[in-house]
Amino acid sequence: MTGRRGFALMAAFVSVAASIGLAVAAPAAAAPGCKVDYAVPSQWNGGFTANVSVTNLGERVDGWRLTWTWPSGQRVTQAWNATVTSSGADATAVNAGYNAVIEPNASVSFGFNGSWSGTNTAPQSFSLNGVTCTGDTGTPPTTTTTTTTTTTTGNPVPGDAMAQVAAMQPGWNLGNTLDATGSDETSWGNPRVTEALLDNVKAQGFKSIRIPVTWGQHQSQDHVIEAAYLNRVKEVVGWALADGFHVMINIHHDSWQWIAAMPSDRTGVLARYNAIWTQLATAFRDSPGKLVFESVNEPQFTGSSGDAQNAQLLHELNASFRDIVRRSGGNNANRLLVLPTLHTSSDQARLDELATSIRGFGDPNLAATVHYYGYWPFSVNVAGGTRYDATAQKDLTDSFDRVHNTFVARGVPVVLGEYGLLGFDRHTGTIEQGEKLKFFEHFGYYARTKKITTMLWDNGQHLGRTSFQWSDPELIAQIKSSWTTRSGTASSDQVFSARSSAVTAKTITLNTNGTTFTGLRQGTTELVRGTDYTISGDQLTLTAAAMTRLSGSRAYGTNAVLTAHFSAGVPWRVNLITHDTPVLSAATGTTGSFAIPTTFRGDLLATMEAKYADGSNAGPHNWTSFKEFDRTFAPNYTTGVTTLTPEFFAEVNDNARVTLTFHYWSGATVTYYVTKSGSTVTGSL
Repeated sequence: MTGRRGFALMAAFVSVAASIGLAVAAPAAAAPGCKVDYAVPSQWNGGFTANVSVTNLGERVDGWRLTWTWPSGQRVTQAWNATVTSSGADATAVNAGYNAVIEPNASVSFGFNGSWSGTNTAPQSFSLNGVTCTGDTGTPPTTTTTTTTTTTTGNPVPGDAMAQVAAMQPGWNLGNTLDATGSDETSWGNPRVTEALLDNVKAQGFKSIRIPVTWGQHQSQDHVIEAAYLNRVKEVVGWALADGFHVMINIHHDSWQWIAAMPSDRTGVLARYNAIWTQLATAFRDSPGKLVFESVNEPQFTGSSGDAQNAQLLHELNASFRDIVRRSGGNNANRLLVLPTLHTSSDQARLDELATSIRGFGDPNLAATVHYYGYWPFSVNVAGGTRYDATAQKDLTDSFDRVHNTFVARGVPVVLGEYGLLGFDRHTGTIEQGEKLKFFEHFGYYARTKKITTMLWDNGQHLGRTSFQWSDPELIAQIKSSWTTRSGTASSDQVFSARSSAVTAKTITLNTNGTTFTGLRQGTTELVRGTDYTISGDQLTLTAAAMTRLSGSRAYGTNAVLTAHFSAGVPWRVNLITHDTPVLSAATGTTGSFAIPTTFRGDLLATMEAKYADGSNAGPHNWTSFKEFDRTFAPNYTTGVTTLTPEFFAEVNDNARVTLTFHYWSGATVTYYVTKSGSTVTGSL
């Protein structure tokens, strides 16, 4: 790394109550009533970060003012969870609105960044509301200064976190609910969370639940979280804990709403972020250890100077989060904390940045988190990424290998906090069913071998929030199976026969994935090996006689459904489909509404190319001729049309004929032409 975090991190701790490491005795103040712990977790040339914890050992305090004197001319440059001012060498910290009260034996924490030159000697005395803090004995204790140096070599410190994260497998996300950015949890279309929903999630076999929460719209100007909203989050968390889940809560869409502005508003963002975690740490201080905190979802920064600053800012967020939680005491002292990479990316540079932070913290109760939504062209069906091919598979294995080698192999557990396919944001049919199933089968298997705990992203498109039914039973069956074993698959789940041609034998390639093929069935009827099909190596061939019988009258569409069975896992479905090349018709319309009449004749659309007459690419993503499924085009098999979207026409040149090539899963292609003139569109063969 470059930038200030590239220096070897140094930590200095001053505690009035504890003596650790290399002790250097110094005089301290001499009146009971309060205790102050002062820590410098990060220091670099000319700058440092300090964290201060104030414990009230007397009567209830409502409104506090902490003062101290700098021994070496230091200056505070920015602060959070308190307002810090200076006059010469004297510094004063005054409470924020949300942390004014300190109950007896309770603590508050604040932090700041400062500057120094020469030496960075810690303050020797603090006073709370005019009373010098000496600890609870009234006897001048020893003030201890310990300096440690952390380098970027060696392994992260292992701890009990590994076992807890393993126990969290498998996990599920309560997406698009408490993370919604509207007025309440229903603002993005999902119903209010019920105990019954969580009971049903538990019954599905999930061991952990991630509850994403967006806080910003529920904060007052002085960053206090609305009591009703915080109580609602506590209620849902309580239900989940009562169900036996490991529960992970976080700061979610705030990451792009306002935390992203940290490069230009570091002080403001840090103050707001720290205020949230200070309140959450207090609210959940005594919650059981199955409650897990995640510092921030998908951190990102707008207008930064580059990788070095991004890494520095994320380190500050993670460091501050960890310090606030740990210093709040109770069960937070050892609670599992989850720290993300930048963008929750699994790129090696991003993993290395987080690994450096984790090593520096020296905290055994930390886990790393990344997200994975597949190889992007496949995940959204663009650039011809219609299949879960070798390139898409390598993207997954490379990603998980990097994560395992950087963290898991060195004793730091990993929570893959979200997974799925990005096309699911529109609907689960964006990716062809069989290719989708192969992705999830491989995903579950490889994550399991790399000891990565996974949490399915579900914004309502998978499990019905009130019906408690899965929208795609075949998909969830594949996912559940992958938690414990492998399943056999095949080169395709579709076998096409053209009605305009004679019926012939058809062959598919089996992917046994370490299992053994055991048979082929239609429903409960076992097909006869040697008569209905043959096996040669990994090639399964349906005989012409079987194809003729199973295709029946050869109506367009699926004539029969077969299942290939293996020694483990779920069966592989194969649809026998009769088709002919689709027929498209001329059309007129507008850029806002244009549909091509299409007689699909049993075939299914895989992708679409768009090019101008000179061969250059037309439409969005003009680096590829293959357009994004659903975003730019979409078939409707019920109404018999193929729609071109306003998003497609927004990036098409006026009065320039575009050649569209529709690719179908049978292998057939059809050419069609569209021309945009203003808002008018004409289409022809």
